[in-house]
Amino acid sequence: MDGRPQMTMTGMVLDAPDARELAAFYKRLLGWSATQDEDGWVVLGAPGGGAGLSFQTEKLYARPVWPARPGDPQMSAHLDIRVDDLEAASAHATQAGATLADFQPQEHVRVFLDPDGHPFCLYVD
Repeated sequence: MDGRPQMTMTGMVLDAPDARELAAFYKRLLGWSATQDEDGWVVLGAPGGGAGLSFQTEKLYARPVWPARPGDPQMSAHLDIRVDDLEAASAHATQAGATLADFQPQEHVRVFLDPDGHPFCLYVD
């Protein structure tokens, strides 16, 4: 024991102009269910447990630019999503409402933007 209190990472929060709208996109993309849905706050839970994904309405939300240049609103984080079939997963992401990013830095990774501009990566192991 190193004296640290027990800590468990339970999720990640994405800001959005409308938490429910962005959560609805990730429900379509991931197939996860809402475990909490309040005004301005939605939590999606992974079916097998583990860390969830939360969405918070931010009135002053500024859509990030990826890749950003000096002066652009920067992304603060991105999601990595492992898939078994990159082409099928990419088609599904597009159908769910994602946009393929113009810049693709790696051959076996596809960078997409969710409807509010948050980047996420689909990749095969």
